Amino acid sequence: MQKIVNLVAQKAKISDEQARTAVDTVASFLKDKLPPGVAGQVDKYLNDEEGTAGAGDNTSGGVGGMADKVGGMFGKK
Repeated sequence: MQKIVNLVAQKAKISDEQARTAVDTVASFLKDKLPPGVAGQVDKYLNDEEGTAGAGDNTSGGVGGMADKVGGMFGKK
């Protein structure tokens, strides 16, 4: 999750603490709004930034894989 926190802090020009709060808030929101099968993957992907989450299921892992999956839910390829 630290990579995401660093990216948010850098892009938004805020402290790491503020960025962590933002990432945690968005993650909680997503977990509340997404279907249970997908919501359970949020923490898995946030805590596995190296891309090994979901290994063996023919999908991309890591945060990029999660973004692809969420985009696919909305018809984006």
